[in-house]
Amino acid sequence: MDEQQFAYDATIEGWMRALGLRDRHTAGHSLRVTELSLSLGKELGIEDADLIHLRRGALLHDIGKMGTPDAILYKPDKLTEAEWGIVRRHPVYGYEILAPILFLQPAAEIAHCHHENWDGSGYPRGLKGETIPLLARIVSVCNVFDALVSDQSYRRAWRREDALSYIEERSGVQFDSEVVHAFMRFIKDKY
Repeated sequence: MDEQQFAYDATIEGWMRALGLRDRHTAGHSLRVTELSLSLGKELGIEDADLIHLRRGALLHDIGKMGTPDAILYKPDKLTEAEWGIVRRHPVYGYEILAPILFLQPAAEIAHCHHENWDGSGYPRGLKGETIPLLARIVSVCNVFDALVSDQSYRRAWRREDALSYIEERSGVQFDSEVVHAFMRFIKDKY
């Protein structure tokens, strides 16, 4: 790794530590999503240069939650529709934080698009199908899987089998079916 690459990665890791000081759940979640996303990216044959962007984007996919008020982020009950509207802004905030930084523009696209759905029903832009960047489609599957199998402030973790069933059920609706197929291939061996 060259000196510039090392500096970039150190900056990203510093931001993750800062996010961890605010919200330990989000930081741990991002690290797990990154590990899953890199494994899935390799399973899908993503080239090394794009794996670097995938790593950065997965680590920073929730950085926009820094703009979400604590009362909403840590609420122990279900969110109201108005609160969900605020939470749904975090991909936009993440994009706004990352996009001005040239080396993080591919990561900014991941942060911006990781809640877009294959059928166009996602947010914030309502992208559909292959208009959603592939790296964001990878992070999307891994993000949802990790969120489901982890305890949340408002619910207990799902059983692994139930989370995998959910991912399969949402294939072709929420998720790219090719990405889901590759995820199922590697997850059964890895976890």
